[in-house]
Amino acid sequence: MPKAETKPFVLNDALLNAYATNDNITRYLIENLDSNAWRAEPPGGKGRTVAAIVAHIHNVRVMWLKVINKDGPNPEQLDRLTVTPRQAIGALAESGKHISRVIAAALAGDGRVKYFKPDVAGFIGYAISHDAHHRGQISMLARQAGYPIPQKAMFGMWEWGSRDSNARPPTKAKAAAAKPKSKKSS
Repeated sequence: MPKAETKPFVLNDALLNAYATNDNITRYLIENLDSNAWRAEPPGGKGRTVAAIVAHIHNVRVMWLKVINKDGPNPEQLDRLTVTPRQAIGALAESGKHISRVIAAALAGDGRVKYFKPDVAGFIGYAISHDAHHRGQISMLARQAGYPIPQKAMFGMWEWGSRDSNARPPTKAKAAAAKPKSKKSS
């Protein structure tokens, strides 16, 4: 039996996929968050709510997009006081796509991101670490508020292979919609 032909590794594609997978993981966390945690007060009443942290993740992306691409179009910012999980998931998907375009353009060009030093690799590292830092805050705050992230989701955030942007599983909402509804007999 002949060996399957392997595709060569393409660093630019891998970097774009790494950022997109990171974005998927942030949205996966929100999808698996107990709805009561969304606006739960932080311990001691100081600090951001989960909603405010998620809005911040998106709004920092938008800040960079406005700096890099002043003429837009750029996504709108989220209001930390009114944003819903559903709105946040959609907004993160949108801002993630815009950031991916910035990364792709830099990778296809001279490797620079406007107003960011040193280069696109540093920008990708910054963007991923920013999201990951706040995912940690969200997980901690949810636990402290009495609404811990389910164990399966906690481990699931580390399963980059199954969160891979090229192989993202359906969300809980999509999976629930796809399940056949059982008929109750009376």
